[in-house]
Amino acid sequence: MLYYLFEYLDKTMDIPGTGVFQYITFRSALAFVLSLMLSTIYGKKIINFLRNQQVGETVRELGLAGQTQKAGTPTMGGLIIIIATLIPVLLFTRLDNIYILLLIVTTLWMGTIGFIDDYIKIFKRDKKGLKGVFKVIGQVGLGMIVGSVLYFHPGVTVREHTNAAVPFNNSAKAINELPSEVKSTTTTIPFTKYNELDYAQILKPFTDDYEDWAWLIFIPIVIFIITAVSNGANLTDGIDGLAAGTSAISVLTLGIFTFLSGNIILSNYLNIMYIPNSGEMTVFISAFVGALIGFLWYNSYPASVFMGDTGSLTIGGIIAVLAISVRKELLLPILCAIFFAENLSVIIQVAYFKYTKRRFGEGRRVFLMSPLHHHYQKKGYHESKIVTRFWIVAIMLAIVSIVTLKLR
Repeated sequence: MLYYLFEYLDKTMDIPGTGVFQYITFRSALAFVLSLMLSTIYGKKIINFLRNQQVGETVRELGLAGQTQKAGTPTMGGLIIIIATLIPVLLFTRLDNIYILLLIVTTLWMGTIGFIDDYIKIFKRDKKGLKGVFKVIGQVGLGMIVGSVLYFHPGVTVREHTNAAVPFNNSAKAINELPSEVKSTTTTIPFTKYNELDYAQILKPFTDDYEDWAWLIFIPIVIFIITAVSNGANLTDGIDGLAAGTSAISVLTLGIFTFLSGNIILSNYLNIMYIPNSGEMTVFISAFVGALIGFLWYNSYPASVFMGDTGSLTIGGIIAVLAISVRKELLLPILCAIFFAENLSVIIQVAYFKYTKRRFGEGRRVFLMSPLHHHYQKKGYHESKIVTRFWIVAIMLAIVSIVTLKLR
C-alpha cells in the first residue's frame, strides 16, 4: 500500500526522497525491520492472549527429558509469524505482482489448515488433530492452485541464460542480446554446466504436442513438492527453536537466489535464468525472515510459545512455493536436507517396523525414536545442543546451495 502511495507522490508531486520506494533493497530492509519489531514487541501480547485463552500444549508422554515441563506452554504461535509477515508485505510490496499474490494465498491457506488442526487438538481435546487425509487434500488443493497459476498465468515468464556469461561491465549490451521473455516449464539442475531441465521434455517421446501438455507433468510435481516440504517442516517442529531457526536459514538463502534471478544485470553476469518480476519476492522473504527471527526470541529454549501446525505447515508451504517460483525446487533436497532427513527418518521407522512385525512377529526400529531429532534426545543429547548442531548443518547446506551458482 505504501509503495503505491509513494509512487503517486513521486510521479505527481515530485517530492524528494519518495522515489526510494522503487528500490527492492530499500523496501526489503523496511519489511525486515518492521516484521522483526512486530514479532518481538507484539509477540508477547499474542502469547499472553493465547495463555489467557488456555491455548496450551498437551504433551504426550514419550519418555523424553524435560518433556513434562513443557505441558501448558501456549501453542498456535505461528500466528505471530503470519501476522508479522503479512503486515509488512501488504505495506511494502507491489500487490499486483503475481508471485506476491501467490505467497499471500499460500500463507493464508496453509495457516488456515494448521490453525484448524491446532484448534481441534486444543479445544476439541483430540490429540490427533485434523485427520491426515484432510491435511493432504488441503496441500494438494494449494499445489493445484500454485501449479496452475505458474503454468498458465501470462505474467510468469523467463529469459533463459546464454551459453557464456557476458562481463559485468558490458551488461547493457548483454541485456539487448538476451532472448525475449517466454512461457516455460524450465527449472535449474544444481551442479551441471548447462543446468536447465524442461519438464515438457519428459512428454516428448509420447506426443508431438508435448509443450501443450506439459501441465500434466508440472502441476503434479508442484503438488508433490508443496506436500513434501510442508510435511517436512511440520515434522521438524519438535523441539524449541529447531523449525524456526533452520527455516530462517533456508528462506534467507532462497532470498539470495530470488534477488539474483529477479535482477536482469546480475542474472546475466552469473549466467543464470532471469525471471522477470520475481525480485519482488525478496521483500516478502525479508518480512518472513524477520518474523522467524522475532519468533525465535520466544521459541528458543526454554520456549515461551510453540508455533504449532499453524506455523510449521505455513513455513513449509512458503518455502516450497518460493523454491518453485524461482526455479530452484531441485535444490530443495540440499537446501532443506534437514526437512528431508526428518521426513525420511519417519518413513524408514514406520516401514521397517511394519516389515519386521510381519516377518518376525514383533516390530523393530532403526532409530530410538522418530523424527530424527527425537533419536538424538533419546541418546541423551540436550535439545539445545541438538538445535545448535542442526542450525550449523543448515548453514553448511545453505553455503553449498549458494555455491551452485558458479560451481557447475
